[in-house]
Amino acid sequence: MKPLAPYPAYKNSTAEHIGEVPEHWKVQRAKTLLSETNNRAGNEDLELLSLSKTRGILPQRMLSDRLASASDFSQYRRVEPGQLIMNRMQAWNGLFGSSPIQGMISPDYAVFNVNNEAAELGYLLRLVRDPLWVQQFAALSTGVGTGFNRLYSEDLGAVPFLVPPLDEQRAIADFLDGMDARITRFLAARRRMIALLEEKKQAVINQAVTRGLDPNVPLKDSGIDWLGEVPAHWELKRLKQVCIAIVDCKNRTPDHIDEGAYTVIRTTNIRNGHFQLAGSYTTDEENYRIWTQRGAPQVGDVFFTREAPAGEACLVPSLPNLCMGQRMMYFRPEPSQLDPSYLLHSIYGPVARNYIENATNGSTVGHLRLGQVGNIPLIWCPLNEQQSIAEYIDREMARIDASIGRHRREIDLMQEYRTRLISDVVTGRLDVRGVQLPPIEKVIGEEMDAAMEEEPIAAFESEPDKLEES
Repeated sequence: MKPLAPYPAYKNSTAEHIGEVPEHWKVQRAKTLLSETNNRAGNEDLELLSLSKTRGILPQRMLSDRLASASDFSQYRRVEPGQLIMNRMQAWNGLFGSSPIQGMISPDYAVFNVNNEAAELGYLLRLVRDPLWVQQFAALSTGVGTGFNRLYSEDLGAVPFLVPPLDEQRAIADFLDGMDARITRFLAARRRMIALLEEKKQAVINQAVTRGLDPNVPLKDSGIDWLGEVPAHWELKRLKQVCIAIVDCKNRTPDHIDEGAYTVIRTTNIRNGHFQLAGSYTTDEENYRIWTQRGAPQVGDVFFTREAPAGEACLVPSLPNLCMGQRMMYFRPEPSQLDPSYLLHSIYGPVARNYIENATNGSTVGHLRLGQVGNIPLIWCPLNEQQSIAEYIDREMARIDASIGRHRREIDLMQEYRTRLISDVVTGRLDVRGVQLPPIEKVIGEEMDAAMEEEPIAAFESEPDKLEES
């Protein structure tokens, strides 16, 4: 594809938030392009639809395990293919879409027919998600608190839209669809690679903490059916056998004191063996004394979460005045018996993971009792061997993490490029007339799922009897 260039000539749009536009483009109020329809579902048996910011409008059963609980769907909006759908309470977040199928959708949405003599749906969908227009929708939304602000249809209708000639709108939509498919494939490939690298990290840990580093070491049966053999001189031990202390938090959390000199560590600070300070908060000396009566965590200890979620761990960081919030614990290894880094890696190894999953019934919100924590198993080996294994795992993790970091930076740059490209094209800063992209299949199914991050917070949807109708 040849480099894209600006249009030959521009004019002032007279709309402050838009600025200059291609000379032959029009600026029209949205109400000249969209007309709201209030057709209700009535008693028809229609597919229940919902809107995802990343996936568009799909049957709600495909987007969430939690279906709408309204007892009466008769007041839901009827949706037809080719219509523009707006979530009135999330327009400030760019939540617009169109449905490929007939169905019904919550009354929180507004449904618009498109004036096909003046506007192309594919172009409009790109325009209404552009940051310049999303900012306008946010400014015009009214209510109490951002999450409950609504953009009413008459306010949307007053917003100036850019209106290129119809054939140019189609060209813009086709170009951006083609580029989006290519970018989505790129993102899917990078995220699949990250998933493979994460699997490799786990494989490194699993191998090192159950078989060691010597491929020629004599082996024996581990006594664990699914595990198989382990080095002959290794032993199965429980956490309580190799720790000086297993310290639980108090049954509630310290008071939040702004600019306090003491830091409260929470379960959100610990993920995948790493510590991050973001999400902690500060408290005062009085709270600190109360919450460290059983002991204060120190370097050489291992933090552990026993709920929400259970089984996350990290080394205690070199920070002063730490105390634990609710659901937190720390382990203090016996120095002659257990290396802290080896303990940390063992917690993420297969023997401890299997135990934790069974103890919590595989639930991400499961809870471990204090006695269960003390009985966490690990495959023990002599201290010098533990240290060599921990150093090896740390080296391998650093190398793999560096590769993951490169892929994540590429993803971030490509997402920034996509956002900028869409904005530049729909606002006329770049001319795509005459640009022909090689054909590419539409991205669907597993490839689309692989390209997505976690699904954003679902659009707010109320039951009809809880709505203040506009």
